[in-house]
Amino acid sequence: MEPDDHDDSPEEALQGPLLTEPISSLNLGPAITVPIDATLQHTVEVMQHRHLGCVLVVDRDGILKGIFTERDLLTRVAGRKLDWTSITVGEFMTADPESLQRGDGIAWALNLMSIGGYRHVPLIDDDGRPTGVVSVKDIIEFIVDLFPDEILNLPPDPRKKPGSDDVGGGAD
Repeated sequence: MEPDDHDDSPEEALQGPLLTEPISSLNLGPAITVPIDATLQHTVEVMQHRHLGCVLVVDRDGILKGIFTERDLLTRVAGRKLDWTSITVGEFMTADPESLQRGDGIAWALNLMSIGGYRHVPLIDDDGRPTGVVSVKDIIEFIVDLFPDEILNLPPDPRKKPGSDDVGGGAD
């Protein structure tokens, strides 16, 4: 076998798509938005009902003004005596969040998440209107799809080596 005649290593198989694929190749849902003057109660109810880690906050023209995340809820709201029915999400959102577009690369999203410590990055169109959100979970699912055999066939216990005879793992 020639030195260059080898199968792609897992690292090479991962780097190619992560460096070249656009965010639009991820399986993303639509942008879920709330108006900037929505109450905190309404905003949290939207997040709970839809099982979301964040919502995008928009002005009257639908332009992205902020993002409200579970982290914002925990660090800015929790433990404070507030009237959730009158206070607005605009007072607790992260204003002017960094954002990307669907045509930007997945690598850009990963880089932004890594450097900024974000779990969610808003996606906008050329006019600044939200088109979606890319999350760490979306990127992990993309990576898992690149390596279905290597990842999905791992043993349930990370301390056991593949092919171990101890399948049950429990005492009789």
